[in-house]
Amino acid sequence: MSLNNLQPAKGSNKTSGKRLGRGQGSGKGGTSTKGHKGAQSRSGYSRKIGFEGGQMPLQRRIPKFGFNNINRIEYKTINVDDIQTLVDDKKIKKDLTFEKMIELRIAKKGDLVKVLGRGKIDVPVNVAAHKFSTSAEKLIEKAGGKITKI
Repeated sequence: MSLNNLQPAKGSNKTSGKRLGRGQGSGKGGTSTKGHKGAQSRSGYSRKIGFEGGQMPLQRRIPKFGFNNINRIEYKTINVDDIQTLVDDKKIKKDLTFEKMIELRIAKKGDLVKVLGRGKIDVPVNVAAHKFSTSAEKLIEKAGGKITKI
């Protein structure tokens, strides 16, 4: 092997073929396959993102309503009655940690969890979550459980 017989691996070179704009004898000279006149024939031309050849672009065709807050924090919610159901089904005993929630597929690894106060709870359970509603805090503590904010 030497420098004069090096070549790319088969199928890796996508630009193989005739080189553009290398004179009339090359077969791709003159306009270099860009046609005559118009924006696309000029040097330095670059198509804008979303340009559809003059047709109204998709991002302008679709109606836009409302407001999306980029700083919004999304929480996965679990209610007090859901915790009671987990205890009744013997899926948890005394503790409901974030790891246990992931194991039970209530939440995913990167989620934030908020406990809400719908329903009733009879059993003392130690719950660890990112956020608690005041009603959920009262219900859990009234039943004899503890809350832990992660």
